[in-house]
Amino acid sequence: MGVENEFIIGIIGMGDMGKMYANNFYKSGWSCIVCDRPENYDSLFAYYRDTPVHVVKNGHLVSRKADFVIYSVEAEFIDRVVGEYGASTKVGAIVSAQTSVKAPERAAFERHLPHDVHVVSIHSLHGPTVSPEGQPLVLIQHTSPDWVLRKAEDVFSCFRSRYVYLTYEEHDIVTANTQAVTHAAFLSMGTAWNMSQSYPWELDRYVNGIEVVKCNIALRIYANKWHVYAGLAILNPSAHAQVRQFAASATELFKLMIAGDYHGLKERALDARRRVFGYKDGVEPGTNGSKSERTPILLSESLLDRFSLHQPSSQHCSARNSHLTILAMVDCWNRLGIHPFDHLDVAGTPLFRMWIGVAEYLFRSPDRLNTALESASFDISHRSDDTEFVVATRGWSEVIEHGSFSHYKDKFESTARFLEPRFEEAARMNKEMLKVIMESGAPKTVKSPPKKPVSLPLSQ
Repeated sequence: MGVENEFIIGIIGMGDMGKMYANNFYKSGWSCIVCDRPENYDSLFAYYRDTPVHVVKNGHLVSRKADFVIYSVEAEFIDRVVGEYGASTKVGAIVSAQTSVKAPERAAFERHLPHDVHVVSIHSLHGPTVSPEGQPLVLIQHTSPDWVLRKAEDVFSCFRSRYVYLTYEEHDIVTANTQAVTHAAFLSMGTAWNMSQSYPWELDRYVNGIEVVKCNIALRIYANKWHVYAGLAILNPSAHAQVRQFAASATELFKLMIAGDYHGLKERALDARRRVFGYKDGVEPGTNGSKSERTPILLSESLLDRFSLHQPSSQHCSARNSHLTILAMVDCWNRLGIHPFDHLDVAGTPLFRMWIGVAEYLFRSPDRLNTALESASFDISHRSDDTEFVVATRGWSEVIEHGSFSHYKDKFESTARFLEPRFEEAARMNKEMLKVIMESGAPKTVKSPPKKPVSLPLSQ
């Protein structure tokens, strides 16, 4: 394992994120000791056979050796795993966890870890297939002095990520604000397609700009593992109210649609436009001499047309759509007092950047928004799709409210099986589309961390 007194990083849990962490560490010269479930030992040993990564059989062997221990396990199991291996942590070690929900992680650490260790928790706000360079990496200084935080920064400097300093509570609020409802929206879209047994991108009305982004994000989510999203939704105390409000927003807007209440729908949408985005009624920022405070994430729909999974059969395919998914999302933000751009700049995930870019694009233009509202009120060609979507939002809200991981898994995997034939093609499209969107507004340099941790003022 190297020379005596060498600083060793240990990882307990070698799923996709655990491997991404270990690979970045050892390629940067850090000594690593790792483990996974006992039944995975042989395959993990073979995976790292020709590398300096030391694979051991259990977390006790990691904890007693490592100077920096990272638990990379699902939030659902964090208490059990820390309870099993935490007592073996060497004196003075730094302990962290890479979970998407910090409330159960904090409880597990405070319940099971010895008092002579330090805690600096982490969360890379991206998936294992996305390069960590330039992406937000949350650092949570819990029971540790400043020098320990500095050491954590040094350890993760090889990721070239942007450090974001939050508390446990702030982390769960900001991740709920940027991820919980975003996931719920696309889970609901996928479920609606599954229930109607139709691939939307094979219909001419779902192949242009905004629809391209929506379809590709949904496929990206369903191509991942169900537990990536289940823990965030079910265990995050800030997520339940948000998913519940999203379902309520979708339902209330849909009722206005089927009543043909264009004025009621417009009043609600314009209120959200003013409060969420700060736009003046009837004015598109950056046109006719008006000022625009930020560059739009999506510069044009045509920029994204090349990422469509299906080419239109007619040059005259309709671009009209109620865009209920987007209307409900922005209405939800408005009802909860969430200001998404505040979180985007600090800790927005790649998916959230794509999603807020779509919402911004629709609401930025009074003409585009009004076309959607008119379509929602008077054009019934999308009404069956919108009905399935609303039913799906309520279904997902109930699953999350009841906290059933098994029901979540069954519901997720049922739709994943339906969409699976297009995962490979969508993955190729997503990689290029993500690059375009990230380059249009994401921070391009690594921000130097401040001398002392600072917290982002958030609204619950």
